[in-house]
Amino acid sequence: MVGKATVSMLILAFLLLTTSVFFGNNDLRSYLYPSMSLQPSGRFPCSNGGGGGGGGPLRVYMYDLPRRFHVGMLRRRARNDEMPVTGETLPPWPSNSGLRKQHSVEYWMMASLLYEGGGGNETREAVRVWDPETAAAFFVPFFSSLSFNTHGHNMTDPDTEFDRQLQIDVLKILRESKYWQRSGGRDHVIPMHHPNAFRFLREQVNASILIVADFGRYPKEISNLRKDVVAPYVHVVDSFTDDNSPDPYESRTTLLFFRGRTVRKDEGIVRAKLAKLLAGYDDVIYEESVASGANIKAEEAFAPPGNKGTLPLPKQSTQGMRSSKFCLHPAGDTPSSCRLFDAIVSHCIPVIVSDQIELPYEDEIDYTQFSIFFSDEEALEPGYMVEQLRKIPKERWIEMWRHLKHISRHYEFQYPPKKGDAVDMIWREVKHKLPRANLDVHRSRRLKVPDWWDRRR
Repeated sequence: MVGKATVSMLILAFLLLTTSVFFGNNDLRSYLYPSMSLQPSGRFPCSNGGGGGGGGPLRVYMYDLPRRFHVGMLRRRARNDEMPVTGETLPPWPSNSGLRKQHSVEYWMMASLLYEGGGGNETREAVRVWDPETAAAFFVPFFSSLSFNTHGHNMTDPDTEFDRQLQIDVLKILRESKYWQRSGGRDHVIPMHHPNAFRFLREQVNASILIVADFGRYPKEISNLRKDVVAPYVHVVDSFTDDNSPDPYESRTTLLFFRGRTVRKDEGIVRAKLAKLLAGYDDVIYEESVASGANIKAEEAFAPPGNKGTLPLPKQSTQGMRSSKFCLHPAGDTPSSCRLFDAIVSHCIPVIVSDQIELPYEDEIDYTQFSIFFSDEEALEPGYMVEQLRKIPKERWIEMWRHLKHISRHYEFQYPPKKGDAVDMIWREVKHKLPRANLDVHRSRRLKVPDWWDRRR
């Protein structure tokens, strides 16, 4: 009897097992090899929720660095370095920071993760998580651009050693992190917007997702479009919020406007050549100016083009852009400059002369819908650029102007952050870069030989 009962129980167990496997309810390995059963983890395979696949908001873990790496540089004598930074204790960006503001992307990215106000996570591209095991990306809140401007701006000044030491210290913190070790830093996001930011040790973080203005001063093995994010400059002119002229085309009496340094290095030598070519036009303003807070912010009236025989009143950038149909953006020391984004928020159609420029959000935004592009060669052909601008019909210009007004919100840095603003778009771009970063991480874990793709020609 006992033998028959045992056989019956075995047959019944076999039938239950085969039935559950047949209907897909259980993994056979969980019966035969219990140690092989899948275990839950912080990151779920094939999940696209917050991991760069387009599902929920991007889950970002932010390193808790001492204040000296970030906001301590804003008020160097005002705060305790050990005091935690929260959305409530975050100091505002200084109103008297001048041109340092243009590279302050790092501040606004940190602020967006500190913000705990309304709006709901579903309306944001990135949210902060406190458990690194659940994070899809890791943000390093080191203000490397501000560090350069604060400590190392003169390059040879003894204070530049403070900038170097901060880089050494932050790299030590990262190398001791198991999350940096796990990915080799590939899923880490490091702002490096100023072309001289992190200049001493940048090659040691070259696997990370870098937030840059352009690639003018980076070898491609350190920074490139495949893995990094191009972020806009923080505009330094006021946004044109009441641009509601019934006839914007006619109200903007200047055809083409440029105000800035005309002597630059590298690709920027085109500026001095353009100064000669664009002289003599009554409706073109191209003048030398050293950018300053006074020049940018002042709202004084200025003499209209063609006002001969009198000394022109100060021509401030804000009014100059708002009174012009087109704003010229030639390359500077690097392919980009803040002037482009000042033009965008002034609703002045950008005219871009820069053969090597890369633009923010270009996987989603078509700049040809609101900008005009000339190669260096085309721009330096006498009369060609002005002639082409004059040929653009009023109807086409108004169409571009309307598009410019519509997309300008994507270039606004603000706190509290808003859906679709500049930082939200930057986090969206980070999310787009993560699948490739994850591919590199996963492949590196299983390769037994040097990556054979690096040897292909």
